Amino acid sequence: MFTLKYVGTRNVTLTLPDDLLRRLKVIAAQRDSSISAMLVQALEQVADDETGFADARRGMLRDLKKGYNLRTNGKIGWSRDSIHER
Repeated sequence: MFTLKYVGTRNVTLTLPDDLLRRLKVIAAQRDSSISAMLVQALEQVADDETGFADARRGMLRDLKKGYNLRTNGKIGWSRDSIHER
């Protein structure tokens, strides 16, 4: 069961095709929920996914700037040919 938390809300006008609205009403009733609650859940997921992606990207870029310790002491002890010998 989905419920809306009161955190201050605003009304939004949404235009949906009739067929989609009918299907959503059935789904909401089957879930003992509302279309509004289902939309809140879906849109929160979108926002969380976007925020998670942005956070992960920032972390990755921070790591790349810092660099990784490859334990080579800055020296390459192999050649391309030795790696690709057949």
